[in-house]
Amino acid sequence: MIKKYVNAHIYGNSEADEILIENRQFKAVGNNLPEADEVIDLEGRLVLPPYVDPHLHLDYIFSGLGEGNANISGTLFEGIQRWSDNKKSLTEEMVRERALKGIQKELNHGVQFIRTHVDITDPNLTGMKALIKLREELKDIVTIQLVAFPQEGFFRYQGAEALMIKALEMGADVLGGIPHFEISYEHGVESLKRIVDLAIKYNVMIDIHCDENDDPNSRFLEVLNAFVMEKDYGKYTTASHTTSFGSVENSYANKMLGLFKESQINFISCPTENAHLQGRGDTYPKRRGLTRVKELLANGNNVAFAQDSIADYWYPLGNGNMMNILDNGIHLAHYTHIDEINKAFDLITYHGANIMRVNDAYGIEEGKPANFIVLDAKDPYEAIRERAEVLMSIRHGEYIFKREVRKNELAIDLLSESTK
Repeated sequence: MIKKYVNAHIYGNSEADEILIENRQFKAVGNNLPEADEVIDLEGRLVLPPYVDPHLHLDYIFSGLGEGNANISGTLFEGIQRWSDNKKSLTEEMVRERALKGIQKELNHGVQFIRTHVDITDPNLTGMKALIKLREELKDIVTIQLVAFPQEGFFRYQGAEALMIKALEMGADVLGGIPHFEISYEHGVESLKRIVDLAIKYNVMIDIHCDENDDPNSRFLEVLNAFVMEKDYGKYTTASHTTSFGSVENSYANKMLGLFKESQINFISCPTENAHLQGRGDTYPKRRGLTRVKELLANGNNVAFAQDSIADYWYPLGNGNMMNILDNGIHLAHYTHIDEINKAFDLITYHGANIMRVNDAYGIEEGKPANFIVLDAKDPYEAIRERAEVLMSIRHGEYIFKREVRKNELAIDLLSESTK
């Protein structure tokens, strides 16, 4: 069956207003396209490629719920300790159940591409086993990448390197790290060197939890960038969080921006979670846990926003709604000039796809898989201002879901009693 969507406002393509789909692919994108078996009138609504969440922890989802599970200090380090204490009873079925709930929530909000970090500091690799199975089972409705992530440290957890290699051999897509959690600066540096070398050896991407603190002297981002510059691996590498880069003084930041431009390293900011975690040691002024988003974008580096956590030991909220992430992120980053707002959807669509390197399967273009979402808004500005709902999510030309437009039933009668 050939389907045609008409009267579409296609994000990033002001010349076209129709989409033709055949054999699960975009057959054409343009105007006055050929006839189809089914014609769907979008009535001028905004069409986007699917939302991308490039940094999530599916094995942790809902682990923070329940009596006695609260992270009292609200800090990163208490979260790691509480997870370490409680994951000993983890089973594959528990991970599967949690992950399915998280994936369902993200799908419900129009996400079709997810990169999840999976804790491999576990002798049984419980999370990795469960999520490798889910990745395959759900591939028709969601693309999932798995990061082999040493939550308790590459060196700090005995045997982490061997477990990381095992995870790669099982099918992990990306290598992760957490150098600021190692017991010394030297250990953190060496962990990054080993991880970069392993990634190149196994031909996988890199995504490092990097400098997720308020310490302006935490400089693992500089080290990571140096290692990947030496190997010409920057475009395959992502530095996640980098919250300390928001605390460094400007002369150092400007030096590093020049190096980032040369390496073309990618960045992920997690606005809601890091606003929650960071600044816990501050009185006032209180830092808000954001890297230099605007400066990195202006520098030509690829920056994406991500959810990170859903009701786990690090963040008590979250529901997989990337519109909420975008709304918080652009406010915290002061990315709110009208010209910035009009292109802000890049931060939860194309930029995340660039990080995941799924470009061949992403975007509303002829010959690519027919994956897209439709928002209840006429343009990007209205969609962001109103936090517009996703009305349709289409995967390979078929609906994941389709919703009715919500009606505003409220009417205000301004006529006075005397004029009635």
